[in-house]
Amino acid sequence: MSSTPSRRSVFLGGTAAALGAPLLTAGSASAAAPPGGAAHSRVTPGADVAAASGWKMLRGRKVGVVSNPTGVLRDTSHIVDSMAARKELNIVGVFGPEHGFRGSAQAGESEPEFEDPRTGLTVYDAYGADAAKMAQLFRKAGADTIVFDIQDVGVRFYTYIWTMYQAMVAARDIGASFLVLDRPNPVGRRADGPMMTKEYTSGVGLKPIIQQHGLTVGELAGYFNGELLPDEGKGGKAELDVVRVRGWDPEAPAQETGLPWVPPSPNMPFPDTATVYSGTGYFEGTNLSEGRGTTRPFEFIGAPYLDHRYSDRLNARKLPGVRFREGYFVPTFSKYQGKTCAGVQLHVTDPRSYRPIPTAVAMLAEAMKYDGFAWRKDNDPRPYWIDKLSGSTRLRTMLDAGKSTDEVVGAWKDEVRAFDRTRRQYFLYR
Repeated sequence: MSSTPSRRSVFLGGTAAALGAPLLTAGSASAAAPPGGAAHSRVTPGADVAAASGWKMLRGRKVGVVSNPTGVLRDTSHIVDSMAARKELNIVGVFGPEHGFRGSAQAGESEPEFEDPRTGLTVYDAYGADAAKMAQLFRKAGADTIVFDIQDVGVRFYTYIWTMYQAMVAARDIGASFLVLDRPNPVGRRADGPMMTKEYTSGVGLKPIIQQHGLTVGELAGYFNGELLPDEGKGGKAELDVVRVRGWDPEAPAQETGLPWVPPSPNMPFPDTATVYSGTGYFEGTNLSEGRGTTRPFEFIGAPYLDHRYSDRLNARKLPGVRFREGYFVPTFSKYQGKTCAGVQLHVTDPRSYRPIPTAVAMLAEAMKYDGFAWRKDNDPRPYWIDKLSGSTRLRTMLDAGKSTDEVVGAWKDEVRAFDRTRRQYFLYR
């Protein structure tokens, strides 16, 4: 362990910094938001910072890129296309996560290995790959530097962060460096929700972090490197660098950044979707439709057995920052395909006061008052999907026992406080 970099060296040294890229150093001028916040500044993602340097931190390297359609520059051209157009760069392969590199696959699916027609590069299927499989793919491509650029939405059960985790372990194990091109967290800095427990880890929650982590992928990579990788496999840390976002206020909603929104997955079409997802994602663990197959997934919630009273009861709770419109929809696929669902559309009136996870707990509590409600069960030793999403049996069993929303949410208060204390070491933006 003593031979691995310190937490501070992760953010001050490494390949990219040595080549003079405009990176890191927590507390530097490039990290601070200007007066007035992000709404009055030009937010520049890490990819644009790197591209403006001519990708000089990648020259002389054999580069593998983990990305999807969100890996774009401000002009919406893809970073892989930008890199491939530069003769001085050696891009040896691209690695596609869930939904694929070009984004053509639905939830739980990926694109098989193919040759990208635009660039001629081999695109490897990395969805579901553990660290050993990922290392095999990196070796097959001949990569000595792994670049990660995917827009996350700040939630533990959104799978791209676990693709990043496995890629970091794999890079460490084969001696490759790891470079994150950072992007804003669209739901900001707030930390909330229950901690994942070891017994309920899965592809939607691989390691013990809380549900809404409040970190960018660059900050989360630092957390992984400092807190989790030393205990993973053979131990030790990855050689990690982060190209930081410029001009971003972590308290500002995604809608204020001025950046183009590229859907990170087919059912994450708008920044508004990301705003609610860390809460309404829970409905994937029930027999209610979470709005898949509509134009507003995760904002529409409903089922054939609900009625107008659902919206009335939710609005009577006067939950902060949100109103519930009585809504009806017919999903074109997924749950209740072709059937009319009654329910609600969430309208977030104040993103800064809105709390998606407590809101979703209240929504679950009200839905459970209907006779048709049921938890989704799979043919699995841990059958309840909600337990995998929430990290344990606690949420489900407390709601089944009739506990109030305040009691349920209060149950993870200490976990959030402890996680927050640790994560602050890895903040790159204040």
